[in-house]
Amino acid sequence: MRKKRETESFFTWDRGFYRSLFSLFTIVVLQNLAAYSVNMADNIMLGGYDQTALSGAATVNQIFFLVQQLAMAIGEGLTVLTAQYWGQGRVSPIRRLTGTALKWGAGAGTFALCLCFLLPRQLVGIFTSDQAIVAAGVTYLRGIEWTFPLFIVSQILVTALRSVEVVWIGLWTSLLSLAINVGVNYTLIFGHFGAPELGLQGAAIGTLLARIAELLAVVWYLAVKDQRLKLFSENFLRRDPGLERDFLRIAMVVVSGGMCWAISVPLQTAVLGHLPGGVSSDAIAANSVATTFYQYLKVFVIAMSASSSVLIGKTVGQGDLGRLRKEARTLSVLDVVVGLLFGALLFLLRKPLLSLYSLRPSAMKMADQLIVVMSVVMVGMAYQMPVSGGILRAGGDTRFTTGVTIISTWCIVMPLSYLSGYVWKLPVWAVVCFIQSDQIFKGLPIFLRFRTYKWVKKLTRPEDPGPA
Repeated sequence: MRKKRETESFFTWDRGFYRSLFSLFTIVVLQNLAAYSVNMADNIMLGGYDQTALSGAATVNQIFFLVQQLAMAIGEGLTVLTAQYWGQGRVSPIRRLTGTALKWGAGAGTFALCLCFLLPRQLVGIFTSDQAIVAAGVTYLRGIEWTFPLFIVSQILVTALRSVEVVWIGLWTSLLSLAINVGVNYTLIFGHFGAPELGLQGAAIGTLLARIAELLAVVWYLAVKDQRLKLFSENFLRRDPGLERDFLRIAMVVVSGGMCWAISVPLQTAVLGHLPGGVSSDAIAANSVATTFYQYLKVFVIAMSASSSVLIGKTVGQGDLGRLRKEARTLSVLDVVVGLLFGALLFLLRKPLLSLYSLRPSAMKMADQLIVVMSVVMVGMAYQMPVSGGILRAGGDTRFTTGVTIISTWCIVMPLSYLSGYVWKLPVWAVVCFIQSDQIFKGLPIFLRFRTYKWVKKLTRPEDPGPA
């Protein structure tokens, strides 16, 4: 009877699936919260230090956002392939694919570092015309630009471990990074314990030391403790033309879609930084505060997406379509529930959260309005991100999700963002509605594609190119 119910059910009743999902989700949430809190620590402490310093850090964090999204996109491209190999129990291809991802990630991080080193004022100036904020942003950028290649490499290594269902190390490295950052920030931003009061420079030093410790910790784990990936058991950096082509074919589509979306986000912030009527300073500060809380809840959605990607990719690799359908439907319904809960939570907690900041009354009122907007956006984002990035993409359908992202972002959201800010001259909260509207526009095509199951594609090679 139980077997019959399992066959006919809409949801999966496999307890092992729920245990794996809960375990992955919980650890990835905690890891993401700790990782995000590294920059959040700068945000909160600088918010209590000086509004110009906060705004300067907020503009630079738009640049870091691009680096973060690049690391995520490379990691997602890696997971699409490695999760399917893990489903087949083949580890050697995972090591080779990790080596390929590391080479591309290190190169991209170094390029970002050089760009920021050579053009700091020009890059910060994209996001605001306020020269005081530009000067503060350049000061902050000079410190954290060195973290870019370190962060990308460490995130790729953590992603590779996650694809073979090793998740604790990501949490511990993020907690270590957070502890170092908070301690150094407290000491150097405000000049405690006899240290000099460095303000923005102190925040940048704290972030740099945190990222160094994060990378060293994950490398130590791989070299000493890891018994599953065993990255150093072979020359993982040696070229494998077949796997390299597979990675580039999948990862480049994921990266291009991710970066097309990621580039639009700081450009949308730049719309707020150049609004007419003298509201840009308040708009940047208010948006920084509102999106900080939104991003905190977003880490739960990202964790759901990452967990879905590992589980769905593993099931695709095993080739069980009936099981895949039930697991995918279960995950998609859970995504809607998560969105409704977190949207309500963000709305209800907005007043206590805003009390943590020392902003001008006009900026505080604006931040309250923006959090209300983010509460609604949360529902759409919580569905479309895990379904597109966690289910469809892990199933092997990278081109469709990339196409939806590019069309919704550049053909709908960007034009509406510009028109609402400079032509229609709408209030800041209305401009932000258009800036965030891609989370709604993506929902319908993602839902329709999900129902077809045409996104299920096996990507693994028939023969393992090396010993496991």
